Amino acid sequence: MVPEDRDDGHRQPGDLRGHDPRLRRGAVPGEVAGQQQHVRTGVGFTPGRRSAIAAGIGEAGGGALLALGLATPAAGAAAAGAMAGAVAVHAPAGFFAQGGGFEYPALLGTVAACLGVTGPGRISLDHVSRHRLDRPAVIVVAFALSAVAATVVVKRRVAAMEARAGGGED
Repeated sequence: MVPEDRDDGHRQPGDLRGHDPRLRRGAVPGEVAGQQQHVRTGVGFTPGRRSAIAAGIGEAGGGALLALGLATPAAGAAAAGAMAGAVAVHAPAGFFAQGGGFEYPALLGTVAACLGVTGPGRISLDHVSRHRLDRPAVIVVAFALSAVAATVVVKRRVAAMEARAGGGED
């Protein structure tokens, strides 16, 4: 079995766009979101379906745009924000990926953020478009919105997990 083909919910070596084997095999994204809503609800993300769709857009969309070098700041911010949620899920297992820790999603998020801030190279669609989608103001707005969204999502997850651990009591 090739590491990228694991279908147990753990991120494996590969790029952000290709980490979900069902998408690579031609599954309909709506079906994947429907299946992932149960997984995401199980780890504290509510509502599960919206959370799964948002994570998919951030991971797959951000990863694809980063690979193309298009709207690089927004793509990097979206991917980094999605990885912040993944880090929150894996953090209780510690740092190292071998034990289910947050090492790999943190690496992906850091790389995505760095690409979003530093911008694409000459071989990119942003370069072809004369950098209309990666101006300094776009960088600031994209990362500010991503940071706010990631903070809200992770705080809601923490609250849901605390409520679940306390038996739903306030």
